[in-house]
Amino acid sequence: MAILKWSKASGVDWHYIQPGKPQQNAFVESFNGRLRDELLNETLFSTLAEARELLATWRDDYNRVRPHSALANKTPEEFRIATLALVATGGNGQNFNPGLSL
Repeated sequence: MAILKWSKASGVDWHYIQPGKPQQNAFVESFNGRLRDELLNETLFSTLAEARELLATWRDDYNRVRPHSALANKTPEEFRIATLALVATGGNGQNFNPGLSL
């Protein structure tokens, strides 16, 4: 597998989740459950193109529109703007320059 070759070449340890232990990867399990409940279990796709289109729409909603409890119930975009504003004003008491141009 390409990912295993990359991890070995990069010196990154690869750890599998133990069978029957989904809590070892709770974030992915939570995401997969939402995707399954909100889209996959509710939709009978007619074509691969339709599946791609509906998945893209769902992903856009999940990543840009919907608030996330892990982000203080802000949308990812609101959280990004608030974080950049905090950094720009030095409101966190640290000199921080992420080196990103958005």
